[in-house]
Amino acid sequence: MMPVSVITGVAAPLPIANVDTDVIIRIEHLTQTARESLGAFALGSLRFRADGTENPDFILNQQPWRGAPVLVAGRNFGCGSSREHAVWALQGLGIACVIAPSFGDIFRANCFQNGLLPVQLDAEAHERLLTTLETGRHTGQAVTLQIDLVRQVVSVAGGAELPFVIDAGRRQALLEGLDEIGQTLTHAPLVAAWQARDRIERPWIWSDNGLGQQAAAAEG
Repeated sequence: MMPVSVITGVAAPLPIANVDTDVIIRIEHLTQTARESLGAFALGSLRFRADGTENPDFILNQQPWRGAPVLVAGRNFGCGSSREHAVWALQGLGIACVIAPSFGDIFRANCFQNGLLPVQLDAEAHERLLTTLETGRHTGQAVTLQIDLVRQVVSVAGGAELPFVIDAGRRQALLEGLDEIGQTLTHAPLVAAWQARDRIERPWIWSDNGLGQQAAAAEG
């Protein structure tokens, strides 16, 4: 997982509430599509028309928002069924940060596990940000945001700073580029020390994973 510190780029507004994980990536792609190819199908029901052609009215199909690294979404983004593929699909589309007033709990956890930054703003700040982005969209001018995880602020180019808060442990893991396995491995010396003590205190647990003791007991 790559470390996350500061994300800067064009922000695309998606002011739709309750965009669930099936909208983010359809269920048929969970087993039939390789992870590195999921981006082509991300937000498919919004990006494409029924005949498979691009929907020209969708923000991410328009310049200069195509390939935007920041998505400013509506409330309860990522609700619905739990599928890590939803995060992978957004990353495949080039999205590095999603800003919303609320997220589906499992989706948000999957974001942290995969290095996609979920920023939760209070309702008032989120509404002000969306208004700024929509104003720019109507004039054909994209708005650039800087999301600083170190300072925990969203900065609008030439505008205000909007604070956000992320749990200290989650924040540090993103800054260091550590998923849950990576975080566990930082404690490898402690784990090894415990294993060494336990081998002395409970040798029967470690001897052939206990199979030798079980076989001996069965023969007896």
